[in-house]
Amino acid sequence: RIADFQEVLGEPTVALSKLRELCFSGIPFDGGLRCLCWKILLNYLPLEKALWSSLLKKQRDLYSQFLKEMIIQPGIAKANLGVSREDVTLEDHPLNPNPDSRWNTYFKDNEVLLQIDKDVRRLYPDMAFFQRPTDYPCLLILDPQNEFETLRRRVEQTTLKSQTVARNRSGVTNVSSGSPLKSTPSSLSEYEVLPNGCEAHWEVVERILFIYAKLNPGIAYVQGMNEIVGPLYYTFATDPNSEWKEHAEADTFFCFTNLMAEIRDNFIKSLDDSQCGITYKMEKVYSTLKEKDVELYLKLQEQNIKPQFFAFRWLTLLLSQEFLLPDVIRIWDSLFADDKRFDFLLLVCCAMLTLIRDQLLEGDFTLNMRLLQDYPISDVHLILKKAKELQDSK
Repeated sequence: RIADFQEVLGEPTVALSKLRELCFSGIPFDGGLRCLCWKILLNYLPLEKALWSSLLKKQRDLYSQFLKEMIIQPGIAKANLGVSREDVTLEDHPLNPNPDSRWNTYFKDNEVLLQIDKDVRRLYPDMAFFQRPTDYPCLLILDPQNEFETLRRRVEQTTLKSQTVARNRSGVTNVSSGSPLKSTPSSLSEYEVLPNGCEAHWEVVERILFIYAKLNPGIAYVQGMNEIVGPLYYTFATDPNSEWKEHAEADTFFCFTNLMAEIRDNFIKSLDDSQCGITYKMEKVYSTLKEKDVELYLKLQEQNIKPQFFAFRWLTLLLSQEFLLPDVIRIWDSLFADDKRFDFLLLVCCAMLTLIRDQLLEGDFTLNMRLLQDYPISDVHLILKKAKELQDSK
């Protein structure tokens, strides 16, 4: 199989249909194949091999530019405020009500950042990977000469402030029992950070999501995006090829952006009921099920089990919450290779239902809801095989 991949990827112009076919059946981990195939399937790398190195250089430089403009510049501006106290009435200042005020933007960004921070710290808690330090910390940001505020510091400072305020606001006037932070549930033990000059993989993911939110203000950050970027980053950052590994952050950012361009409608509430929104897709899972297994469809209808109770999460997060990470990655091989872009996902959802049909037909509402929200089958090959059968029987 590896030889098949190498043959297709060795051509001056990659034959996309052949590559899709191979990837659909799963990409071997060896030799950085998955990393390369995903970059092609997600339209990050062109099919002409000769263009790869110049494109990668251009995109990675562009990403450095984003870091400078969106993390380093605001961080420097913030750091400088403590140093040079000019007459603040003339300058922009934190209480400036003008919507164009840089401070206004800074505080708005902080709200988004805190939400991202909360979500990325919880990424795949059963795996140590995201808590571990990366071998390639971002030198632009971690330069020991830098006095500017990094995202990590920004979160720590904002959290410290908001915890103190929250304690006082909730009517606790006597805060003299030592530090007000001691008894708050999210105590600072969560913030045991790595030594200077190191950063954990989750911090890299946080930066990717923060920059995405800044560049896409129409959608910004929606909870769940962390579950989409996690498997992408993990795949790129554990690649055996050290060059892919070193640039995992920038490459993940662009692949994530391209992937979000295809699935972002699922995250936009106002589109829920439109043809491209999530409600339409959830209904489609049921209408496909009705075609394939009318008995099961009627049973779920009769118990009033609506697709939004389970299929919302399955579809929006591309099943990243239903399986262990290696299995999610295997499912994504097939999803990214699907030339009808995520039609296959609907069939995978259907396959998941039909594979537990006997239990569903016997179960009552409560039992069935538990089955659907904590899916019992962990063999994804079985699920993909079933989905392929459903596809072929169309």
